[in-house]
Amino acid sequence: MRRTAATLAAMAGRITIAEVEELVEPGELSPDAVHLPGVFVQRIVELTPAQAADKQIEKRTVRA
Repeated sequence: MRRTAATLAAMAGRITIAEVEELVEPGELSPDAVHLPGVFVQRIVELTPAQAADKQIEKRTVRA
């Protein structure tokens, strides 16, 4: 298992809430597409299409 920042934060918290745009059946996603294993998630909030469209996305920046 990769130890990403999301995984470490979820392991440190008592409750982890995943905000998702779409729920899919188990096995539909490639393991490489999963950022946080489900074993660390206690609650799921599914966004409506309007909420997903208005969602603010963080911008990744890197130094030149």
